[in-house]
Amino acid sequence: MRDSDALENNPHVSRSALEALHADVYGWALSRCDFDHAAAEDLVQQSYVELLTGKARFDNRSTLKTFVFSVVQNLARSRFRRLASRLRLVKTYEQDVRGDTVDSREPATDDGVWRAVRALPARQRDVIELVFCRDLTIEQASAVMGVTTGTGRVHYDRAKKALRERLSDWQED
Repeated sequence: MRDSDALENNPHVSRSALEALHADVYGWALSRCDFDHAAAEDLVQQSYVELLTGKARFDNRSTLKTFVFSVVQNLARSRFRRLASRLRLVKTYEQDVRGDTVDSREPATDDGVWRAVRALPARQRDVIELVFCRDLTIEQASAVMGVTTGTGRVHYDRAKKALRERLSDWQED
């Protein structure tokens, strides 16, 4: 399929528009793939295919950036849903075999703020990253996350309070 044929399927998404957003889209995909570069590249490529073939249709109800981030988010969810369930089964099996508990938390390799951000619940972490790192509004971040604006605001507020508390505790130590 030629680029011009692909663009006919989704006339509101042009190759140049995607190129302008690529750095932000790749950064968002990296965070969705736990910073695995190969997986993020695959995710971005799959997202672009969906956009350019018209499988994901942009209807101008949001900004293009919000829409593309949503496509990446949804593909990441569906791609890693099976992987996460398999990982849970493996950890459960390890617990049964060894007779002890397995710590599934990620080791704290980052310092300061990002360690605190990573400790947040998933939705709070997502809204903080989208607003502060990806320059989206809370409304746009909510759309990417697939929640209402009110829910997005609640997660944003809770995340800020949790971060403020954690960072002040660390500062006191």
